[in-house]
Amino acid sequence: MQKAKATIPVYDIQSVEQVSNLRDDVVADRFAPYQQRHPHFHTPHRHLFYHMLLFTKGSGTHTIDFEQFPVQRGQIYFMIPGQVHNWHFRGEADGYVVNFSEHLFRSFLSNQSYLQQFPFFRGVAKDSVVKLSANTLDQAKDIFERLIEEVQSKQQHNKDMVCIELMSLFILISRCCANNTPKQIPEQSQLLLYNFRKLVDEYYAEKRLPKEYAAMLYITPNHLNALCQDLLGLSAGEVIRDRILLEAKRLLVNVSLSISQIAYQLNFSDNSYFTKFFKKYCSMTPEEFRKSSFESAAGQR
Repeated sequence: MQKAKATIPVYDIQSVEQVSNLRDDVVADRFAPYQQRHPHFHTPHRHLFYHMLLFTKGSGTHTIDFEQFPVQRGQIYFMIPGQVHNWHFRGEADGYVVNFSEHLFRSFLSNQSYLQQFPFFRGVAKDSVVKLSANTLDQAKDIFERLIEEVQSKQQHNKDMVCIELMSLFILISRCCANNTPKQIPEQSQLLLYNFRKLVDEYYAEKRLPKEYAAMLYITPNHLNALCQDLLGLSAGEVIRDRILLEAKRLLVNVSLSISQIAYQLNFSDNSYFTKFFKKYCSMTPEEFRKSSFESAAGQR
């Protein structure tokens, strides 16, 4: 039996649009025209790039990895590559949108895990949505305006200026939500956690035990577990389990995949074991989750 391919749409920056001389790495635009060019984004899809959106107008909902959030003026949300999202607006929505590739900062920064120090770039949906104060909103809007201008310019070093403006924005937002993240995380711990989660993203379907990841990181299972508890409030085993559940949800929104195919793709021994696992942690069967997702999507059309 061959593993089924996921059919959920996946977009890279080039397939989204080409609007600037920096198009290989970054797109910056006001949201209203961006939304008009992409009306199909109301259905669940994935990005292969970082994505952030600041709302200055609008109402409705947006969903990140199956967690739903209300759309509000002054709200900014962040997404890392691979997350699934969609939006549903009531009336007009506007603001700013920036997409940038994983490669943008690689030649600019020696610390390749720099972005992971910010809680909104760790791939946890509840930490990815931030409500800004009026003063911070005004400062963020100014940065987005400069980003749009810089992305569209042909001046020397404009890519470096884009990186500088983006880092200014990240620091501004991080300070805004500093009360929720009072503890500074040492760079070594940031990098270790980043590498663990990258490994989980790659091997979640075949490696289920924390000791397997600890071995690849050259640390003890106790060290890995303590790191996760300290920085995430979860055990290493829970991080792995949550990643499997997230992928199961992502696959379940694909009507072309049967429950058995999904169970096989996630390396469960049989459909029954997958159903028990899913229901234990999600309080519903895979079939019930799929039905509720379809009904929710139909209600938003």
